[in-house]
Amino acid sequence: MQNGRSKWSAYAWYWQRVSGLLLVVFTIGHYVTVHWTEAAGHSFQSSVERLTNPLFQFWYLGFVVLGFYHGVQGLYNILRDYKLPRALLWSVMGLVIAAALYFVYLGFDTVLSVHTWKQVR
Repeated sequence: MQNGRSKWSAYAWYWQRVSGLLLVVFTIGHYVTVHWTEAAGHSFQSSVERLTNPLFQFWYLGFVVLGFYHGVQGLYNILRDYKLPRALLWSVMGLVIAAALYFVYLGFDTVLSVHTWKQVR
């Protein structure tokens, strides 16, 4: 059992670093496409137009999934360092994962339903 746990920990350590690097790339991409120039479009309508593009949808859904994984895994690492009782650790992580899944759902719902939005006047 210990051998399997250490193998899982090694994968988790590796993917924590990979997801962090990818989040940096996604953040830079977001900044360049949305905030770099005034011409990038800061209006509601330009945001809707951008999010109806399948490439941007894929980009932002990847951002949501990576942020979910990176944040939950990081919080688990922090809580594990406190050596909490196993039942308390898994109870807290259950709540964290439930909340994170809800926010992932909201992110997917927002990105995938943007084509139905109307311009606010």
